[in-house]
Amino acid sequence: MGKLASLTSSDNYYEDFQVGQVIRHARGKTMTPLENVNITNMVMNTAQGHFNEDQMSKTPLGKILCYGGVNFSLVLGLASQDTVENALAELELNNIQLKTMVFHGDTIYAYSKVLEKRESDQEDAGIVVFKHYGINQNKELIAEVERTALIKKKSHWLDR
Repeated sequence: MGKLASLTSSDNYYEDFQVGQVIRHARGKTMTPLENVNITNMVMNTAQGHFNEDQMSKTPLGKILCYGGVNFSLVLGLASQDTVENALAELELNNIQLKTMVFHGDTIYAYSKVLEKRESDQEDAGIVVFKHYGINQNKELIAEVERTALIKKKSHWLDR
């Protein structure tokens, strides 16, 4: 078996992040009924606007509105590889803001900013606070969320 460190990228350890750094995440994800309707139902959100096409076709929106929990979760997921791939723990999610509506067929992209970086009680990891931003295909801001994570230190983990 190879080194544990070979399972993750070598450029997203605690030492690699700088306060003020902005990271544009490469991948995007188009919102489909799979994400929206399936997850909406799995978490028992009973708002018809998230899964009743007939009802929504008779409203001014004319179509299903994606559940905000799915929207910001996609933003977190798109940001994860670059920001928390070497995390030992996710400590907090704060200041979740949903900025504009998302519909089936919208494509979500993400970028992140490093807000804070500090030592932790653990010698092998430090704390990083990120602000993740989600935008749609029209470059409209759809969500913001702050994530605090305990990130491995390269000095302790890279050679494992």
